[in-house]
Amino acid sequence: MRHAGRLLAEVLEVLAQLVQPGATTSELDRAANREIRRRGCFPGFLGYDGFPKHLCVSVNDQVVHGIPDGLRIKEGDLVSLDCGLVYRDWWADAGITLGCGQIEPESARLIEVTREALRLGIAAAQPGNRIGDISHAVQSHVEKNGFSIVRGYTGHGIGRDMHEDPEVPNHGTSGKGVEIRPGLCIAIEPIVNEGEPGTVVRPDGWTVVTADGRRSCYFEHSIAITESGPEVLTTLAPRVASLA
Repeated sequence: MRHAGRLLAEVLEVLAQLVQPGATTSELDRAANREIRRRGCFPGFLGYDGFPKHLCVSVNDQVVHGIPDGLRIKEGDLVSLDCGLVYRDWWADAGITLGCGQIEPESARLIEVTREALRLGIAAAQPGNRIGDISHAVQSHVEKNGFSIVRGYTGHGIGRDMHEDPEVPNHGTSGKGVEIRPGLCIAIEPIVNEGEPGTVVRPDGWTVVTADGRRSCYFEHSIAITESGPEVLTTLAPRVASLA
């Protein structure tokens, strides 16, 4: 899983460079397929529960699970990339939100708050803590900054499958939930709305959008719990919580 995570980090680094004005979501999807397979991996999202593409691309008010459909990205857009791959039967899952070119100050603040919520969630994933400690760390940071946590979509265990137990909600109470123990691998993924937390699923059955039409942001890492604390798997940086 360490190797799978590093390969996925490489793929996301390539994709991030392609988020430019005029690029299309379909071009990003094709690039994801190419970069994943080039590294000897399988694009895990393709066909997962019927998902038709290799990458989720969610733009502006799209929250998660956006299907690449040829949409042309514009200056000022928020673009969320959610990607997963399988290496020798082991999964890695991660995601980022990027601003395309010059973005509005509030959109930049949304990105920064969500990224910091992920860092705090990872830092809370200490042996002996509970899943609720992660949830509370994420929720409290997001809400004190005036944004809202999306309900109904959570982080999760990860390993031989993308979605395993336990669920890792982005809202909750410290000290509650499954105990965090060495050997556990989870994906933590704050999903944060600029406005209200409500969402709607589009008729395609996949693309989730904000109910109020305002923007959304998302970050995700796969992590492993070790005796000494959380280890970030889906990064090119040293794998410590402070560098999430």
